[in-house]
Amino acid sequence: EVQLVESGGGLVQPGGSLRLACAASGFTFSNYIMRWVRQAPGKGPEWVSIIDSDGGGATYADSVKGRFIISRDNAKNTLYLQMNSLKPEDTAVYYCTTNSGSVKGQGTQVTVSS
Repeated sequence: EVQLVESGGGLVQPGGSLRLACAASGFTFSNYIMRWVRQAPGKGPEWVSIIDSDGGGATYADSVKGRFIISRDNAKNTLYLQMNSLKPEDTAVYYCTTNSGSVKGQGTQVTVSS
């Protein structure tokens, strides 16, 4: 079964950090460019970051640049998102997806609040 399963979300205070993980199974993860996307309540999906299939290159939305770091471990079929200096506006459900969006996880909730 083709699957992406996110984990690592939770409640954190402003300025805090979280590390999200996305475990892939059922497909050759190392062949795929991967993305993190988020959706805040009442808003549409927002692209957060994208990483090349070999992890050699990454791009970030301006809203998270300098605070978030995307990475991957192809040996473990896992995608990561290190989120630092979190702000209340980062509150959203975070999803990992293939670049085409053909495979998408169920999401993990991140809430940034004091």
